[in-house]
Formats: sequence, structure tokens, C-alpha cells
Amino acid sequence: MRVHRHLAVAVTFAAALSLGAVPASASPGPAVTTSVLTTGSAGGTAVAAGDALAAPLAANTRATFYSTATSATGVTCTVSQLSAKVLSNPAAPGTATGSLTGLTFGSCTSNVTGVTSVRSLTVGNLPYGVAVDDGAGLPVTLTGGTAGPIQATAVLNSWFGTLTCTYQLSGAFTGNADNAAHSLAFRNEHFAKSGGSALCPADGYFSATYGPVTDTTQPGGPAVYVN
Repeated sequence: MRVHRHLAVAVTFAAALSLGAVPASASPGPAVTTSVLTTGSAGGTAVAAGDALAAPLAANTRATFYSTATSATGVTCTVSQLSAKVLSNPAAPGTATGSLTGLTFGSCTSNVTGVTSVRSLTVGNLPYGVAVDDGAGLPVTLTGGTAGPIQATAVLNSWFGTLTCTYQLSGAFTGNADNAAHSLAFRNEHFAKSGGSALCPADGYFSATYGPVTDTTQPGGPAVYVN
């Protein structure tokens, strides 16, 4: 009887283990991490360091470079393209970094009195540093690189001949990302005149919205999310 009792206890204990009645220690699975920049969806596939990003002007928008923050006088461009390279993309929350390698403008006009046409609007001292933060408002910051501060140059045909107007940004160039439109928006970024004709306005205020931002290194150029 004693042998049968011990056997019954052993069988009962084994059954309890198989049913989980007696808890066993278990190590937790690996934590799931999401990178600051992803493609496919929020929390999707991490954008790899070295990938190229690109964005045109958002549909039905213009890039403007006005003489004051509240005026509509200056240069307007209906074509613009932004390109960048991802340098680092850490786990969220955090800040992804990159290099702005290109910012081009085309189909530009001016409504400044005396200006008959726009030859070109270009930026200088590329590349610029880029920081994309996943904090409130999804702030995006551009900073001047080793070549110098962020710079813009407008070459204008006028009643008085060709005018070259050069402007620089002394601090950071700031904007915000938007996951709904996969866009970057910049509003009234202030440039101060640094060279050129005395007829050039003393200030320039740049505004533009770029989107969708896509990862052109990946097949199909998927849209980029900030997490």
C-alpha cells in the first residue's frame, strides 16, 4: 500500500507539472524595439543607416522666400526637391541623424518691383546636418556643416541688370514631421542678407512643405514614418 501511495503521489505531481499547476521559472522573451525611422508603417521596418531619403514639394504647395514673415513679396518656386542620407537610426524614443545632401529649386518667379525674372535659387555649403526627434511635434532640425552655415543665393534679372542676393541662417533651421502625410514642413525660417547688391532685401523668410518622404534605397521607395 505504501508503494502504491508513493506512486500515486508521483503521478499526481507529474500531472500537475504538465498542466502548469506548479509554476516553473521562465525567462522573459526579448523586448521588442522600434527605431525612430521606419518604413511600411509606424513601428515597421527600421530605416538602415546609409539609406537615401528624398521628398518633392508636397502636392499643390510652393516654396517661398519672402522679404518679411508676413508679406507675400519675394521669390516663389513651384518645383523643389530635398534629398538626404541617414547616418544613424536608434531605438525610439530618440533622435535619428542624417546629412542633407541636396535641396534644389525650379520654376521660380518673383513679384518684387523691378525684378523681371528669376535665374536661380540655390543653397550653398552642403551637406547640412539633420536631426529628427520623435518627441512632441516630431521636430526636425537642420544645421550648417563643415563647409559653413546654411546659405541661400538668389540670382535675379531686373531693370538694373543682374542682381545676386546671398543670405545666411545664423542658427538652426527647424521644422516638423507629419506621419499622416509623411512630410516635413518649414515655416518662416529667417535668413539675413550676407552679400550681394544693395538692392537686395535685407531679410529672407523661407517656407516649404516636402512630402512624401520616401526611402529611395528600398524597392518601391516606401514612405518613412517617425516613431
